[in-house]
Amino acid sequence: MTISTPPQLDPVCTLTVELGPIREMGQGRGGARRIVPIIGGSVEGPLLNGRILDIGADWQTVFADGLAELDTRYSMQTHDGAVIEICNYGFRHGPAEVMQAVARGDTVDPRSYYMRTHARLETGDARYGWVNRTLFIGSGSRLASAVVISLFAIR
Repeated sequence: MTISTPPQLDPVCTLTVELGPIREMGQGRGGARRIVPIIGGSVEGPLLNGRILDIGADWQTVFADGLAELDTRYSMQTHDGAVIEICNYGFRHGPAEVMQAVARGDTVDPRSYYMRTHARLETGDARYGWVNRTLFIGSGSRLASAVVISLFAIR
């Protein structure tokens, strides 16, 4: 049996996603539910540049053990006018004291907790058609009023 070549990661961009006030929904079937509005931001990198549009949200579930399930849908507009939808799903967790500091909006070293995502991007703009055929993963950090995610294409 031949073993395939392991995937390589290519840097695509860093998403700085500005967040509105958290809207607590209360306890759901699996955990505490909340909606975090996405109100803007920036996109900077070797393959994508532009801005995060003021549309979308992160529909989170926070479980009793502190695990936050992240389920976002929002859009970017590239520097040359293309609109690209982003669907990003992932997890954020870490030691209780670290996650409490993150929740307070303290500056926390992102290496002290886990925040990883997988993203699907989609556009109808032929100039960026490659995003429709590419898988992406992200490594992120939570700031007081934003999330920063480094996106990588899996090659």
